[in-house]
Amino acid sequence: MDRESWVFNMDCPVCKNAMITLELQEVEIDHCIDCGGIWLDAGELEMLLGEPEKARNLLGSFKADNTSTEQSRKCPICMKKMKKIIAGSSKPVLLIDKCRRGDGLWFDKGELQDIFDRAQLDKDNKIQKLLADMFGSEQNNDNQ
Repeated sequence: MDRESWVFNMDCPVCKNAMITLELQEVEIDHCIDCGGIWLDAGELEMLLGEPEKARNLLGSFKADNTSTEQSRKCPICMKKMKKIIAGSSKPVLLIDKCRRGDGLWFDKGELQDIFDRAQLDKDNKIQKLLADMFGSEQNNDNQ
């Protein structure tokens, strides 16, 4: 089988079911329809924000959490254990999963919108509308 004919089905790091890939405005988002989680490949969070400075500030606020008791998840790309990351400084603490190799970020259901809300990065609701278009209102935190 030649390389062009390979099919790569990414499995959800939480429930292990195959994820679907949705594309909107040049951003491919891998979504688990069973648990509602979202996988963003490296660089896709920045594309969602659309503003390099805001993206740098948001990513710069992510800090490793070495004390988390949450179960480690495997990256759906490299299959290595991801590290737990504290997203921002708001309380309560929001933990997301980040590939140690830099392949991408995993967001449990609602966490991606929660990060944008906490950091006040979506004042014009662009990202909220994008997520609503892709997933319906279940990904939003009822902010409509």
